[in-house]
Amino acid sequence: MLIRDFQLVDTDGIVEILKLNSQYGFPEVDGSEAMKRVKACSAAVFLVCEVEGKVVGVVRGNYDGSRAIIHQLSVHPAYQRRGIGTALVKEIVKRFRQMGAPTVSATVIEEGLPFWQKIGFRKTKVFLMGNW
Repeated sequence: MLIRDFQLVDTDGIVEILKLNSQYGFPEVDGSEAMKRVKACSAAVFLVCEVEGKVVGVVRGNYDGSRAIIHQLSVHPAYQRRGIGTALVKEIVKRFRQMGAPTVSATVIEEGLPFWQKIGFRKTKVFLMGNW
């Protein structure tokens, strides 16, 4: 398992993973053009996990100088329950801490709560609002 920074050649593999996990609802924020913008953003941390040369997981988030937040975590279904999601979260948290982040939060769907709680995150009373 290799965790590394996102590269543009990873785009198709990430789109496949997001689609398999029903996380590709908005190409404007999850598609290849969006990935290029995230890669260019100095506040963003965008990582992938490779197994035997294949991208099998992704995590991305940003740190604005005050708050760090993980916006997306996704692991290919055939590679879930192997520690990949945990490894990706540990690495992005490490990177945020190196940038000076005092805390790290994550946007999470209800079904994902057990995973996040298992790795040490706790549920807060914050609601995500959208304007589409």
